[in-house]
Amino acid sequence: MFRWYRNAAKCYAYFGDVSTFTYNFDDKSTWESAFRASSWFTCGWTFQEFVVPISIEFFSREELRFRDRRFLERLIYNITGIPLKAF
Repeated sequence: MFRWYRNAAKCYAYFGDVSTFTYNFDDKSTWESAFRASSWFTCGWTFQEFVVPISIEFFSREELRFRDRRFLERLIYNITGIPLKAF
């Protein structure tokens, strides 16, 4: 799987438990707690999906893009402990 992610030009992460209709994604305080609590972070493959691909875009339950990895790097570090240098 590592090689598959490394060769990907872009990956897409679907957060089925984070709704763009419930939160205002222009105001971090309204969606950060839902993002932090997402079950997506408990998956064993999360590390390679975050670190290896060149680009990752995050999508909500409604399949709407809400951010990319570059924007969320610090928050992802705070949640997962993956060092920022790894990104």
